[in-house]
Amino acid sequence: MAASVRAKVLGILNFPESITSYYNVHLLKYITGNVRHVRRFGDSTNRVPEVEVPFSNGRNLTLSTGKFARFADGCAVAALGDTSVMVTTVSKTKPSPSSFIPLVVDYRQKAAAAGRIPTNFLRRELGPTEKEILTSRLIDRSLRPLFPVGYSYETQIMCNLLAVDGVNDPDVISINAASAALALSDIPWNGPVGAVRVGFSNNEIVINPTRRELSQSILNLVVSATRHNLVVMLEAAAENILQQDFLKAIRAGVKECQNVIQAIQQLQKHYGKAKREFEPLQVPSEAVLEAIRSLSEMRLREIFRDHTHDKLSRDLAVSAVRTDVVDKLKHSFDEDVDINSVTECFNRVSKETFRSLVFEDNIRCDGRSLEELRNISCQIDLYKPLHGSSLFQRGQTQVFCTVALDSPESAMKMDAVTMLTSGLKEKNFFLHYEFPPYATKEIGRVGPVGRRELGHGALAEKGLRPVVSRDFPFTIRLTSEVLESNGSSSMATVCGGSLALMDAGVPISSPAAGVAIGLISRYTGSDTKHMEDYKLLTDILGIEDYMGDMDFKLAGTKKGITALQADIKIPGLPLKVVMEAVQQATDAKSKIIDIMNETLSKTR
Repeated sequence: MAASVRAKVLGILNFPESITSYYNVHLLKYITGNVRHVRRFGDSTNRVPEVEVPFSNGRNLTLSTGKFARFADGCAVAALGDTSVMVTTVSKTKPSPSSFIPLVVDYRQKAAAAGRIPTNFLRRELGPTEKEILTSRLIDRSLRPLFPVGYSYETQIMCNLLAVDGVNDPDVISINAASAALALSDIPWNGPVGAVRVGFSNNEIVINPTRRELSQSILNLVVSATRHNLVVMLEAAAENILQQDFLKAIRAGVKECQNVIQAIQQLQKHYGKAKREFEPLQVPSEAVLEAIRSLSEMRLREIFRDHTHDKLSRDLAVSAVRTDVVDKLKHSFDEDVDINSVTECFNRVSKETFRSLVFEDNIRCDGRSLEELRNISCQIDLYKPLHGSSLFQRGQTQVFCTVALDSPESAMKMDAVTMLTSGLKEKNFFLHYEFPPYATKEIGRVGPVGRRELGHGALAEKGLRPVVSRDFPFTIRLTSEVLESNGSSSMATVCGGSLALMDAGVPISSPAAGVAIGLISRYTGSDTKHMEDYKLLTDILGIEDYMGDMDFKLAGTKKGITALQADIKIPGLPLKVVMEAVQQATDAKSKIIDIMNETLSKTR
């Protein structure tokens, strides 16, 4: 029977005898006399290495390598349903002078992958869209924490859509393909990671929901995790989901990620390259290191324990110590002292000192306890010509929000591929976030919106979208301009935006607020599973974000959660810490809403 079917198919395809004797036809879908899908394999030496990842819902993710882009350091193709993504990674062999990991992730949507032609004048893909930038950030945040400390070699990860079926979103598939590409390459990386999307519908968790299932879900959560159930990245939008359901979804997502990790490890074991050796940035001698520590540590302790300092005075005091230490080292050592490496060592000593004081004193650098909020003030209806406006001040973070209402024709139109993957044709509510350089007393060029601004605006929009009535007959544009910034401006945007919407008379189900939780932890080497100690910080300052291990932003109402974004800087976070961070953020969020309600508690 099999032989007759094979002969019939080969006859339809009209293959020459020499080819028919060579190829075997595998996996035939023979429908109404036509061959719909044929996978051909030659002998065993030509077979493409691939593994299948089974998920609890019966759908499988396929990971393969060795067929495309073989000049790249690493390449992998991931497929879920009929959506396929190829990811390549290349890293330079010479280090850059950068003190941080020079990693670039480029995710581009191809209209051809969806069987579409771009509708712009040139009929080709132009600059990156908002969806492409947000997905690039999602992938970057899933991979960056697992690069080894001191790896300063320029690395580029490119995600190339091969096919989009309009059922499975390519973003999570791209994270898994990028993880596989890095694991298979010779680039030093402490992965792999696995990623899944988690939905919640009819009180049931849905793993990797299709577009239709996602439209009926009250949760859209992306979880990236590594071995030992350690969380690397979280990103969520939700329809006011209850905290217990949200935590249940995180646990389920982390568990499913382990299947992806095991499959990538299996592929890496058989087909991965040996990791290359690399030289970390030049470190000064032990004598120079000790000199930096003795010259600066006590002075830094005084600065970080002086609770009268604000952002600018503290930064100036630390900068003065840094300059003094560098000048003294120049005169004290006959050997040539590299200024960049000395500065880097000073920054390391400064970070160690700042973190150790949190453990010693249980008091933060501005005098607050670990769970204490900064002083908050709110104003509304600042200018009469505006439909709605608010000024939200939290410590030294100040955000000015405005609302403009217009006709439904002003709705934001989506591009063809985003329409296909998300099912969204247009948006009648959107938020634009601006972060001018004067907000941090700096000078800078004002031009196109940066990736960071797009990311913060999208997060704040997720936090507010669920509370805005979908029956409101106008298009709503909410703008947020950060006038002063000392941490957590995106969460201040949620608070200020909620007040501005109510001031404009936009019907909302309940006020929303957001807060950022930080982390200071102690662990040995890269073993973050067994933390020796850790402290969670509520409503973090900019310096606590910079010196800390996590920026955990959560937004929602008194009832539930509407958005979450966790930027984790260490190689994975235990679930216990994640659960505590959600609880601490929920408590703080309720306190902030109480303060906001004193100014305005419902739509005018």
